[in-house]
Amino acid sequence: MSQEERPEGDRIAKLLARAGVASRREIERMIDDRRIKIGDEFVTTPATFLTSLRGVTVDGKPVAKPERTRLFAFHKPTGLLTAERDFSGRPTIYTALRNALPKDTPRLMPVGRLDMNTEGLLLLTNDGEFKRLLELPATEIPRTYRARTFGDVTQEQLEDLMDGIEIEGMRYAPIDANLERRTGRNQWIEVTLTEGKNREVRRVLEHLGLEVSRLIRTAYGPFGLADLPRGAAQEIRKEDIERFRSSLK
Repeated sequence: MSQEERPEGDRIAKLLARAGVASRREIERMIDDRRIKIGDEFVTTPATFLTSLRGVTVDGKPVAKPERTRLFAFHKPTGLLTAERDFSGRPTIYTALRNALPKDTPRLMPVGRLDMNTEGLLLLTNDGEFKRLLELPATEIPRTYRARTFGDVTQEQLEDLMDGIEIEGMRYAPIDANLERRTGRNQWIEVTLTEGKNREVRRVLEHLGLEVSRLIRTAYGPFGLADLPRGAAQEIRKEDIERFRSSLK
């Protein structure tokens, strides 16, 4: 579609994501499930362009005006799924967030994921477009982890990861990894990467012959875990969000 042929406004999925309804991908599924209407008509395609959300309903409820972008840091404990619900009944991050956040907090979406056995910093936002921006590999936002491992590894082997590595057909971008401290065959390793593929840190370290007994995300971009207690959440200042956003342009 050329610029001249492009309809006025934005795709409905983008507008609904910005309003905090869900991520773009989730909204596309909601459209397929006939959960979104404009007036009395179901939306049948994500390629629906609108200038506003006036008259749009989701599950029969009008869509509220978008709030300002808000971002929260959550110290995720192990044993929680990064999911809204789990049909087998396992606890999710939202189980803990109910007690960690003020009652008037808007619906929040996790930025990326931490697997069930990984702890540490998990960002959450009410803005689906901001979530997408934070997750895009092209944005190259660094994520930093500390891994407690058992086995033999040298700093030279870790430095080779800066050239990238391929494991079972999966190519991983350069990874900055450094030995922090060692006791016998146990050591802490700090790992910084920008892609964040599924189980990337564990897979790479296990490929080096290490057993990972603990994995903690300590930072996501400029936002750090600092001394936030496990299971606690705090809102990130509006000025810090704006400063970070402007650095990505």
